[in-house]
Amino acid sequence: MKPNSVKKALREGRLQLGTAFAQLRSQDVARILAAAGFDWAFLDGEHGGFDQETLQDLCRIAVKVGLSPIVRVAELQYSLVARALDCGAEGVIFPRVEDPALLEKAVSWTKFPPVGMRGMGLTTMSFDFEPVTIPQMMEHLNREQMVVLQIETVKAFEARDELLSVANVDAVMIGPVDLTISLGVPGEFEHPKMLATVEKIIESCIAHGVAPGAQARNLALAQRWKKMGMLFVGCSSETAMLYERGLEITNALR
Repeated sequence: MKPNSVKKALREGRLQLGTAFAQLRSQDVARILAAAGFDWAFLDGEHGGFDQETLQDLCRIAVKVGLSPIVRVAELQYSLVARALDCGAEGVIFPRVEDPALLEKAVSWTKFPPVGMRGMGLTTMSFDFEPVTIPQMMEHLNREQMVVLQIETVKAFEARDELLSVANVDAVMIGPVDLTISLGVPGEFEHPKMLATVEKIIESCIAHGVAPGAQARNLALAQRWKKMGMLFVGCSSETAMLYERGLEITNALR
């Protein structure tokens, strides 16, 4: 049974680099991202257009090529969370979380009893036909699958210590666009108000033993997040990287 290398690295305080994967419904994208050196990618079920079958195909190839697939669900709903994990996701991202009680309930959907209340629907196909028992499957996935919390509103920021006190949250991925909007400085990622908020979130993450992280739309912002001490750092997306590299080439040749 495959260990979760991203979760292990974060526990050890090592930087893990990822990107958004939301538009191109091709397994080759996962192969390219892995070959480029990304540790993880979040498959976007919130703002992307992937259906359940596509998520399953992308999760399964990503695991094979060494790219950890983490699914951002559209909302905190049992069927979305459990099915994402059943499809082979190595973790889930919970967006727009503000209520610690709801977060605790959602986390319980990611864990089999007695830790949580996730239903069992897996077969040995989910483990490459390894001869594993149901108790072994449950113990392995309870330990290895990740839970990532998004903090992207002022309300969530103010409740951060309560949210981060919920058991079995492994990492935070700040949603910088929504957080700047909530702070009243939309798109100003380096505004003093935004940077002060991010600093406090990082401090709270460290205090609660949760890996701090954020998504960034460009390299400069991702480098800032890294310098601030973030470990779970996402940068760009599969479509943005294709467009930006193509633009660089055509501009140079013209």
